[in-house]
Amino acid sequence: MLSQIRPGTLDGKIFQWENKRFIKDKVFTVFFMPLNFGAVMRRLNAKVEKSGATMPEWLCLSDHTSGWSMDLYLAVDKEIPDAENILLTGKFFSKVYEGPFSHTKKWCTDFEKQIKERELVLKKMYLWYTTCPKCAKKYGKNYVVIIGSI
Repeated sequence: MLSQIRPGTLDGKIFQWENKRFIKDKVFTVFFMPLNFGAVMRRLNAKVEKSGATMPEWLCLSDHTSGWSMDLYLAVDKEIPDAENILLTGKFFSKVYEGPFSHTKKWCTDFEKQIKERELVLKKMYLWYTTCPKCAKKYGKNYVVIIGSI
């Protein structure tokens, strides 16, 4: 189980989730670049705060459904009224990457290679952007965790 996450603890790990709670929302993108990510995060955060819930590990998974849309899954510790509540169950593989967001395609290709080398089958891939672009610049590091349902 993922708890009190540090990006390095997820590198090359296989783990199980059993009914892990998330709330889901949608971000508009142009060629995969998010346009309203901040507004969506503020909307999700307001729902979490209003319900008195917390966001374990500050885990927020991105599912790039197309060049024009991205689904966000924000981990929560209880059901949230007026939100699309999702439960994720299954086995997952994770790999940590570091560098500029422009390397995302390269990371995804490497992740798929890692899956094949382990003789696993990738069902769905999520990206956890652990820092925003401003924070990455401030701290000099930009960790992205790819989590794949296997």
